[in-house]
Amino acid sequence: MTRLDEAKEILKAFGFDKGRSNDRSGRTLLALAQMKGDSSWADATNEMLGVRAILDWIRDQLGHEIAENTRETYRRQTLHQFRDAGFVIYNDDDPGRPTNSSANNYRLNPKALEVIRLHGTPAFADAIQEYLAAAPGLLSMYQAARTLTRIPVTLPGGMELSLGGGGQNVLIKQMIDDFCGFFVPGGEVLYIGDADEKLMHFDEQKLASLDVTVDTHGKLPDLVVYQEEKNWLFLMEAASTHGPVDAKRHGELQALFAGSTAGLVYVSCFPDRPTMRKFLADLAWETEAWCASDPTHMIHLNGERFLGPYA
Repeated sequence: MTRLDEAKEILKAFGFDKGRSNDRSGRTLLALAQMKGDSSWADATNEMLGVRAILDWIRDQLGHEIAENTRETYRRQTLHQFRDAGFVIYNDDDPGRPTNSSANNYRLNPKALEVIRLHGTPAFADAIQEYLAAAPGLLSMYQAARTLTRIPVTLPGGMELSLGGGGQNVLIKQMIDDFCGFFVPGGEVLYIGDADEKLMHFDEQKLASLDVTVDTHGKLPDLVVYQEEKNWLFLMEAASTHGPVDAKRHGELQALFAGSTAGLVYVSCFPDRPTMRKFLADLAWETEAWCASDPTHMIHLNGERFLGPYA
């Protein structure tokens, strides 16, 4: 039996389905456990590895060539399921790390590693049974760290939600609390783009009443807010590191919300003025710019009016 066969056998013992105990997943386990050459499973470790490091290890140590376009397959078809089962821990060093960070990493759950190290010994079968019996509790324990990093948000109507910790969501909370409070009194939040859950808040029915049929596969703005009093629909982008309403994005949003019976207002939101200055030259005309550090002020980029839609 090859080392890859042993890895697949281990994954089957942990209860993974066919797709998570195939060659791809077996190689992923070998990389996560750093099983080099003739090393024994007793020597398995649980280094924190990003997807790139995992693929490089497979290529260098196993001699298995991996096409660049299979990177997402490893992440979405193996690592996500390992994480959801609690078999690996995602960002154990910083559970609140943004999902688009280059430092995101995976490591074997220490409890799973204890069992893996017993593979090939008489104690392995009993250890697997004990692990599987405790697995739901282990999963809850390791998920708790990520839950604690979530950001509580109260929408204008009183609904309470929580956004994934870190990244753009810190700014999105300020957009809801401060921008909407000062500039969209009585506004209804119809959509929030959370990094962890793309459609965590999506009032599809209300948007349909405004003749907006949104293709959720398209890139929606980070925040959509409706002000019924003026019949304005605010399309807002959180731009702490990227993604303001430049000319290209303005055109994309125009096309995405082309049928709207409400007037469209485009707003680029920044955490502070130094960040805004990085993007200022790229912002589209006839849009608004707002900084969370100066929440009662806004910059209008030309046009015949301040803050309002254009035909």
